[in-house]
Amino acid sequence: MKEKLGLKELVATGIGSMIGGGIFSVMGLANGIAGHATVLVFVLGGVIALFAGYNYARLALAYREDGASYTYLKHAFPRQGWIASLVGWSVIVGYIGTLALYAYTFGSYGAAMLGYPDHFLVRTLLAFGILTLFVLINLGGVREAGVSEDLIVLFKVAIMMTLGIIGLFYIEPAHFKPLFDKGATSVLLSGALVFVAFEGFQLITNAIVETEDPERNTPLSIYLSIVIVTLIYVTLAISVMGILDYDEIQAAREYAIAEALSPIFGKWGFVLASLAALLATSSAINGTLFGASRMLADIARDGILPTVLARRNRRMIPYYSLLLMFLLSGIFVLFGALESIVAFSSMTFLLVSIAVGIANLVLYRETGSSRPIILLSLGLMAGTVGLMVTYLWDHEPETLRDIGLIYMLIALLFMIFRFGKGRG
Repeated sequence: MKEKLGLKELVATGIGSMIGGGIFSVMGLANGIAGHATVLVFVLGGVIALFAGYNYARLALAYREDGASYTYLKHAFPRQGWIASLVGWSVIVGYIGTLALYAYTFGSYGAAMLGYPDHFLVRTLLAFGILTLFVLINLGGVREAGVSEDLIVLFKVAIMMTLGIIGLFYIEPAHFKPLFDKGATSVLLSGALVFVAFEGFQLITNAIVETEDPERNTPLSIYLSIVIVTLIYVTLAISVMGILDYDEIQAAREYAIAEALSPIFGKWGFVLASLAALLATSSAINGTLFGASRMLADIARDGILPTVLARRNRRMIPYYSLLLMFLLSGIFVLFGALESIVAFSSMTFLLVSIAVGIANLVLYRETGSSRPIILLSLGLMAGTVGLMVTYLWDHEPETLRDIGLIYMLIALLFMIFRFGKGRG
């Protein structure tokens, strides 16, 4: 490999993948559950992500192969190959769901900016257009994907931080009192549901083979991207919470950030928020396509998926994997129930992070990891999943049912593929 990704490209990939369309919709959700303590929700999400990132970083350096969670579980449970395979399938579907979310959000904001809010055709054409653009960029090569991510993330972070910092000068301290108006446990519960806003740092480890000086750049880029994203989320949360009261945020649940900018910037507030959303979803699509396509190719190389998906061109680009992700995410955009897909993605990446933590615990001698840190990470993530299931059971049983159906469908297709391969 002559083309390598440096620290800047890796951090940009992590930030770009984490700050996608999620933050523009989860702010209202987090506030609805945690109330005045919403800011702490994003602090908690960052802490959980850092602990999960520790396991990924240690395993990535010990096993320098693309494939991330799938590869680590394969090493941890070599005799139970179905564990890594099933997790690999689930992660790919999770990435496809998040790609659909990012494309759908891009189409929605883009259509609104063009004066066609809620117009299905315009929204869908924009969604497919942005997916097509970044498939072509990723087909161009490693450096092209990395440089484009640098530029997009730079502008996106600059806009979001500027809006957040300006908002700090307009906050009403009374909006934060009392801090735990919905109880302290609401912070933990809300943190579980918005974890999808932190999903994405795992994609850094998917490019370990293409990383320059991985001993330094892989762990550093994971931790830096998580910390930077957490700071951005916290700044935005303080601004939104300080400018709007609880009722105003809930009235604009999906557009809370844009609504908070209106008193400051007037009609330009929506334009600025929409531009930030377009940049956020664009870089998230780019980063997700880059990392997830390589993971998909590695899984296919092992025969867990059709081996044609493992093919790479002369520049080592897994072109069939990229095209499959484009096709399936496009189908989700057209027909998927995105609310259920988002919940599924959050649950999936939490469960997969737990599985990776268990793999690190099994392989801690090889990875040189600290068992107390691993155990602490597992406890934190397991508690988060438990709270999420409890909340969905009590408040959104239909969503929990949909998540269960998706898992059942994945398991069924997985068994059919394995059975058919075994007979072949």
